[in-house]
Amino acid sequence: MAKYTFKPTDASKLQEKYDLIVIGSGGAGLTSALQAEELGLKPVILEKMSKLGGNTTRASSGMNASETEVQVNHKVIDDMQAFYDETYDGGGRANNEVLLKYFVTHSALAINWLAQHNINLDDLTLVGGMTRPRTHRPHDGAPVGGYLVTELLKQIDKAKVPVFEDAEVTELLQDNDGTITGVKATVNGNAVQIEAAAVILATGGFGANAEMISKVRPDLANYRTTNHEGATGDGIALAEKAGALLTDMDQIQVHPTVQQDTDHAYLIGEAVRGEGAILVNSRGERFTNELATRDKVTAAIDELPERSAYLILDQAVYDRVPAMKFYDSIGLVKHGATISVLAKEIGVPANLLEWTRTEWNVAVNSKGDSKYKRSTGMHHELKNDPYYAVHISPAVHYTMGGVAINDKAQVLNTEGQVIRGLFAAGEIAGGLHGHNRIGGNSIAETVIFGRQAGKQAYKYLG
Repeated sequence: MAKYTFKPTDASKLQEKYDLIVIGSGGAGLTSALQAEELGLKPVILEKMSKLGGNTTRASSGMNASETEVQVNHKVIDDMQAFYDETYDGGGRANNEVLLKYFVTHSALAINWLAQHNINLDDLTLVGGMTRPRTHRPHDGAPVGGYLVTELLKQIDKAKVPVFEDAEVTELLQDNDGTITGVKATVNGNAVQIEAAAVILATGGFGANAEMISKVRPDLANYRTTNHEGATGDGIALAEKAGALLTDMDQIQVHPTVQQDTDHAYLIGEAVRGEGAILVNSRGERFTNELATRDKVTAAIDELPERSAYLILDQAVYDRVPAMKFYDSIGLVKHGATISVLAKEIGVPANLLEWTRTEWNVAVNSKGDSKYKRSTGMHHELKNDPYYAVHISPAVHYTMGGVAINDKAQVLNTEGQVIRGLFAAGEIAGGLHGHNRIGGNSIAETVIFGRQAGKQAYKYLG
């Protein structure tokens, strides 16, 4: 089957007026535009980059949801309260509880909505901070982000929603009482003004803006980032200028497992650990619960003298995580025909790495890790030759803070009032994740609140 290629709309077809302007073409932007179009609106998507998809294309593990038919089909009996509690605890109990309640109670509906559009996330895996498999992914285990963007673009194409690349919004237009009336933008280098009674901000976070990060978190100034180069917080700046309230701006997540030995930092998805990989230090010994929340795993790695570690996995884990083939194809993976050979390859004591593997297998068989209290992702021993290792260290990954919204995805001003006609969804919006985001919740957020933004924009334009 030929690879699908989406063709953006030619700049000459840009109109002076639309019902709704969606800024950003990641998961939140595509979802909100598609939902709005299906309700009868005529939206337009403006993307400042020359490539669509944003950070969504880099997401690998999956999309969290609870009480889904997919879970039942996999004999996983889940409940929304557990999903809520584990997300709340994982966020340091600092999450916006109103947003979190909406998020959890609409997650299964979001999985269903995607399935109705032939976007099937019918396999499950496990991520840190979750005690049950509720991370939905494609049946072949492929990285969820690229799959989601491709399939949403097919639906956008089918719905004939115009999508413009190299279209950077420079200002949100408002009338005297602050109501949104449109945007100013530069499209292919030409300054334009576009009228619309509603705008959805879906521009992502600021994980690639080192200056912005340094202002709110000086301690992260020298960290590398997993973000694409367009994640510079433009939408946050636009919203703030329009009077929006910002929240949790200093809450920035550092992802613990990022391969940084090349010019580009590659996030090694949480599914690798969820499927049974372990982390070892320079002596070949485990040092933490690999499936604790990301902040805790990051802290454990940062406490090591070398501030880096190795993911260790066997052929069975490799086969259960198709993304490993990609990591391998670009030279990020070390190989060993046996565990001892792998130890020599990565420069750790072979006897200690062999003991660590044996100790891990005993823990798996006894269904409990008394040493580091790991109880999840322990279904498979590491016993299938050959063995693999990936060198990792922490990097800036996700900005939990951003524009303040309510559960209708409406942007709030500095007095806590709704800015009429302005909505936000995805990483640009702050508050949902508290002090730490659980893996699999970002893709869920883009679809759940992307849909909500589209629906509420339709209701507002009524």
